Amino acid sequence: MGVSEQGVSLDRYTVIPRVLVFPVNGADQVLLLHGAPNKRIWANRWNGIGGHVEAGESILRAARRELLEEANLTAARLKFVGQVMVDTGGNPGIAFFVFKATDLSGELKASEEGALAWFELEEALELPLVEDLYTILPMVMGGGEAEKPFWGLYTYDEDNQLCMSFSR
Repeated sequence: MGVSEQGVSLDRYTVIPRVLVFPVNGADQVLLLHGAPNKRIWANRWNGIGGHVEAGESILRAARRELLEEANLTAARLKFVGQVMVDTGGNPGIAFFVFKATDLSGELKASEEGALAWFELEEALELPLVEDLYTILPMVMGGGEAEKPFWGLYTYDEDNQLCMSFSR
């Protein structure tokens, strides 16, 4: 099958792929990144580790690269825990893929993206997080239902407020 047979059409809806990684240590703490004050998006907010998928890169490889670039860590296990479609109200939208990273190695080191710190889930939920993390983090860290991936859709209402829906 050639490229022309892939059905690519520029008049169809497209998405920008991103990854979001939550490293978890043996004490069940999650590593979060405090966005540098000069970041274009999510400055001074706590978030997971992640970013854009580059051309020629798989989703899994992007997650591994972002973890290494932003925290200097590698994970023996990257578990896919969810995917979210973000309807930006235009074209393109965003699709992000969420992972839980365990069995970590490397020496933790901050990057230009921001500072890093470990938190228990309850501590993390008291921080100034990127707004969707108050919902996503418990799904990533939880047991039971957390064994099934979550599927999300984000839209924005007429007041530009985030509206989230999830299913498993």
